Formats: sequence, C-alpha cells, structure tokens
Amino acid sequence: MTASATAHPHVAAHGLGLKRGDRWLFRDLNLTVPRGSFVAVVGPSGVGKSSFLACLAGLLAPTEGHVELCDLAGGRHAPAKVRPGATGVVFQNNLLVPTSTVLSNVLCGRLGRHPWWRTLIGFPRGDRDEAYRILCDLGLGPKARRWACETSGGEQQRTSIARALLQEPDLYLADEPVSNLDAYLTGRVLGILRQEASQRGRTVFCVLHNPELVERFAELVLSFDSVGDGGWQLRKVNR
Repeated sequence: MTASATAHPHVAAHGLGLKRGDRWLFRDLNLTVPRGSFVAVVGPSGVGKSSFLACLAGLLAPTEGHVELCDLAGGRHAPAKVRPGATGVVFQNNLLVPTSTVLSNVLCGRLGRHPWWRTLIGFPRGDRDEAYRILCDLGLGPKARRWACETSGGEQQRTSIARALLQEPDLYLADEPVSNLDAYLTGRVLGILRQEASQRGRTVFCVLHNPELVERFAELVLSFDSVGDGGWQLRKVNR
C-alpha cells in the first residue's frame, strides 16, 4: 500500500525486504511518505521495527530493495548519501556520553555544523542557548549541568530527544522515545515531535506501542503484523 504523496514526497521504499537468518522480518515493502508526516511504526517485538528505522537511516543494508530520501528540489538520495545532519535518530539505548554533562550531550546535535577545531574550544553562545531552551521545554533545565551518568533513565531518554531536536534534521527516526516517561512527559515529547512535522515540515517515524498515543499523534500507521511472515500494512489515521 502506498500513501498518497503530496508535491513533496520525502521517504520512499521500493521492494524493501530484510532477512534475519532464515526468516524475513519484512518483505515487499513499498511506500511513499509525504514530507511533514508523523508515521507511527507499530507491531509486536521481533518483527523488524527497529531494523526498518535502521534501513531508513542508512545504518543497515536491506536484503533486497532500496530506500530513497527526496529533497525539496526533487533530488533522490540513498540514506547514506544525504547531507550530514539531515537524519536525526533517537536510539533505544540513547548513546549518551556518560561522563559529559546533559548540556554537552545535547550540543552534540550541532557537531556537523562547525569545524572540528571550533568545538574543541566550545560551542557558540547561540547553540548553547538553544540547547538549554530545548532542555527546559523537556523539563531538564535544572539537570543541564549534571553528568549524564547521574541522571535517571527517563532523563537520559529526554536528553537523547533534545540532542535530536537541536540537530534540526529533515527526518526524525525515533525508536520508542517515550518508553521511560510518564503520561505528562510522553504527551509533551510527542507533541513537540508532532509540531516538528506539522509546523516545520519535518518527517517523523516513531516506534510506539500505546494505541491511544498512535491515534492521538500519528497521521499514518505502519504496522508490522507478526514475526516471521514479512507482512506489513500502511494506513491513515481517521480523525
């Protein structure tokens, strides 16, 4: 199934398939996702949701088929060939530097914008101010100067999200970004990602498990149905 593309499609998959061992996680996946969409990726454990995001990020080569990321000028690029910083990934394990401060970890989202020597002497004041603003939006302002290893799992998860937001990518790939958060913070984080899509035209793929959150925040739902059969389905959320 293919979502109806607008004048500016963003993510396209053509015959995408990924095999692990002797079984297919997914297969014959063909879709076109318009720029500015919020796509919830759902399904039971082990069906390939995280692996699908890794294919979109260019971190994992599919067994068959390919992915194209489309720029606003109509150019089509393999995920590994897009401009640096165009894709922001929120990993399940957060990938923070434990002996750096929360603020320093967030500032890593701007590493690609400056020469390497510039960041050795510190990030520009504007970057630091913006990083702190995002941390405050996520309720982490008081923790900005703490070592990442001194913060809780939920705080580390929000730090990882803040790093991706500071990066300002065209495409967000968020793998269970609210698994350690309470109801209020879950709504806050997903609301911010929804605004990134609806107000800034950035595309979001987000692995979620709560059906109520899917219906509340997503426009499209990509479902991986069961382990081992390679099945998938894309549908619109009816509101």
